[in-house]
Amino acid sequence: MNKFIRKQPLTFFVSAILGITTVIIGTSVKAQIDPNPEQISTPKFTNAENADKFKLPADGKPFKPNGLNQLNKLPKTRVIIGTDDRIPMTSRKYPWSAIGRVAGISASGGEYHCTGTLIAENLVLTNSHCVIDPNTNKLSHKIWFQPNVINREVLDIADVATVKEVIYGTDFTGQNQDKNDWAVMLIDRPLGRKYGYLGLKNLPTSAFVWMRQQLFFVGYSGDFPDPRKPAYRRFTAGPGWTAGVQQGCSIVGEEEETLLHDCDTTAGASGGPIIAIIDNNPYIVALHNAGEQSSEGKGIVNFAVKISSIQEALKGN
Repeated sequence: MNKFIRKQPLTFFVSAILGITTVIIGTSVKAQIDPNPEQISTPKFTNAENADKFKLPADGKPFKPNGLNQLNKLPKTRVIIGTDDRIPMTSRKYPWSAIGRVAGISASGGEYHCTGTLIAENLVLTNSHCVIDPNTNKLSHKIWFQPNVINREVLDIADVATVKEVIYGTDFTGQNQDKNDWAVMLIDRPLGRKYGYLGLKNLPTSAFVWMRQQLFFVGYSGDFPDPRKPAYRRFTAGPGWTAGVQQGCSIVGEEEETLLHDCDTTAGASGGPIIAIIDNNPYIVALHNAGEQSSEGKGIVNFAVKISSIQEALKGN
């Protein structure tokens, strides 16, 4: 029987190392889509408890722009739970268009990346540990959002958005850190009008019994896709510059107010949405934030923030 070791957030320090590596791989073949850090101001950070003026979208419904086609099913192709079921996300159709790469510079000056999803015209959902260092409790110095990045390319370089403000669920100094490992970022342009945005759906844990192997997960993992492998040679920008998507994963339970899931993830996928298609509409039903490994380093289970934790924290605002 595998021995469980400590649960640990997939912090941006691992992603930072991977991010620097992939920049070196991709610079010669792709246009620069990272903004000049000197032209970006440090975002305002506000604890959710003090975000009196901040409001989530009232109805929590998704939005698909007119003229943007929708693709709910993917071609069947083959911390990782069992076999690796990720495939590269190469679609610019909705809802995949609304998912992007959160990149930034930490307080210590290191570059890193996570995953984020548009949930309104100018709001992006990700993890707290993608904007705050859980080990030092220091805030990120610069943050930006690159929508629907595929092989280090965006649809329009002008759509790379700067983060102006961050509402975070935890700064990792108190209790219930995993439960509150979420952040909503206010960006400087209404990308949701062009790329669409996903809805938020709070479902009871018991409801996921009827959704076994029906959920999607998308994340910009730092180990995927690897162009050294024959199937991924065309992804010349390297790992972390094309999202991996898994169709058919599950939420398998709940522990200490945190959901357990079996979607395939590694560092960089933090902040990635777990998506359910309900009445042909895409909803985020959980937010991936951490994984647990055996003493041999093999993935056992992954963890996700409940949507109710986000909504309850902001309901009084």
